Amino acid sequence: MAPLYPSQRPVRGPILKYYLYKATKAVEFYRPIMYLFFLAQGLTFTQIAILEAIYNLTTLFGEIPTGYVGDRVGRRNSLLIGTAIISVTLLGIGLAESFLTLAILYVCWSAGYNFRSGSEDAWLYDTLTDDLSEDEFAHVRGRGESASLAVGVGAAIVGGYLGSIDLSYPWFVAAAVTGLGAVVLLTLGESETYENSEADQLSFRETVRIATEALSKRNLRAFILYYYVLYAAVTYLVFVFLQPIFETVVVDLGAAPGQVESLLGWFYGAYSLVGAVLTYYTGAIKEYVGVRTWFLVLPFVVGAALIGMYVVPLLALPTFLVARGLSDVTRSFAGQYVNNQIETLGRATVLSSMAMVSGLAVVPFQLGSGVVSDFASPLFALAVGGVVLIVGSGGILVWESPIAE
Repeated sequence: MAPLYPSQRPVRGPILKYYLYKATKAVEFYRPIMYLFFLAQGLTFTQIAILEAIYNLTTLFGEIPTGYVGDRVGRRNSLLIGTAIISVTLLGIGLAESFLTLAILYVCWSAGYNFRSGSEDAWLYDTLTDDLSEDEFAHVRGRGESASLAVGVGAAIVGGYLGSIDLSYPWFVAAAVTGLGAVVLLTLGESETYENSEADQLSFRETVRIATEALSKRNLRAFILYYYVLYAAVTYLVFVFLQPIFETVVVDLGAAPGQVESLLGWFYGAYSLVGAVLTYYTGAIKEYVGVRTWFLVLPFVVGAALIGMYVVPLLALPTFLVARGLSDVTRSFAGQYVNNQIETLGRATVLSSMAMVSGLAVVPFQLGSGVVSDFASPLFALAVGGVVLIVGSGGILVWESPIAE
């Protein structure tokens, strides 16, 4: 009898529930109108930038403590705490009417994602380890992201229309859908791998030691620089500048300025659809392309695309269209590679540490790109990011291979 490939094997109950949980993330409801909502509340662009900085700082200082909580109280419980916080926060944002209120809510919002960031991948990897199928991590995680993006296709369009009625409505719907995720999580249990690891007995100092040792391992140190510091930081800028560049391109193509918001809703729906298709085939990409080849080639392809957008602005539309899918596929591969290099003990903290490193690296890129954008344009800022990505990736490859054979 021929062996079953991952996509042919029957999906286990916990994994089906994982897919359902991923489908409740609901971010696309408010994303197309997010900054319009803040401006409607009377916020200035400076205040919006301060909110983003508050979010990033909370992420930086909260990743390791929340990862530790995930290791101590259980990955499922950590996900449940984070999801509940996010749901309540989204409701609060929809009701907020002042900068101070939004600043407090942004701290809560970031903390909610902190509780989910390391625990989500740790729970999934350990659950797959229970029946010796941890090599399916990238495949299953990719399918989960695909489920999230597939829901996001309709959510972006619905969110755009809801926002045209009242800019608060998308936040309320997102809060309700996210709350359904908490209900799904209540039906999940912890993996046997976690239960047998004694992670719930770790001291905070011991957890930090485990994370520090993992981050300094030879098989990880170059990869951390290559992906979490360089690639993740540069590609983050794509999502920051998508809206202003999209507006510039479509207006140059003849669209009326008043049509930009509705076009953005449809574009976010299309890019979620493309992302859903790409992430659905994460397992196939891993099988036919390989994780090593993917990481060694992709930074140079993305860097060239960012430079090409400055020369031919129209290239921004297809580049943005595939950006989300490429980002999520790459994140799944990174999670697979890192999880393969670390132990179950302290896993959530180690993964949260990776997110902290990435969040820290983004800050100078954010500030630098903002200055360059004000001096020249967002397209030029992304082109500079493309040059940095190509040169930096090449330098790391000369120093040390970022991903083992």
